[in-house]
Amino acid sequence: MTASTGPLPAAPASTPAPAPVWARRAAHAIALCAVPSGLWRIAMASGIYVGYSDQVLREVFDIPGWGIAYVVGLSVIAEVAALFPLLLVSDRSRQLSPRVLAPLAWTASTALVLVAVWQLVVAFTVESQTYMSGGAAQTVWALMFAPLLAIPVLMTAVTWSYSKRHRAGA
Repeated sequence: MTASTGPLPAAPASTPAPAPVWARRAAHAIALCAVPSGLWRIAMASGIYVGYSDQVLREVFDIPGWGIAYVVGLSVIAEVAALFPLLLVSDRSRQLSPRVLAPLAWTASTALVLVAVWQLVVAFTVESQTYMSGGAAQTVWALMFAPLLAIPVLMTAVTWSYSKRHRAGA
């Protein structure tokens, strides 16, 4: 009989494959898609003319005033949220549990898709008052916010890649 030297060492946990290049690029694109609208909001808060009259800025957006903190804060929060997908493709996120991160990512993807669909439905069915002074300002606004429409698709693709890699690695 041989003496046991203690419990057997645990088998090393299988590590998932690294994120594919397309998923890394998509995650970085999400972060970049939020930049133009954030810069547009910061320009508005800074007093740069973005198509709103001074009266509209004061009465509707409370700029100058607390509206500045709201608009800048919204830009910062949006950009921080847009950095979340980088966790899904980073090798450093291995410390985070895929059991927590995958459902969170799927929830975020679903919410982004629903918000995008809702925004498109509202934009094309409801006559909304934009308060903008002219067509050029509306065109610039549309160009600054259009990249946001790519985020739900990109986020869903990155989330799918993350889930697939971690399901295969489990």
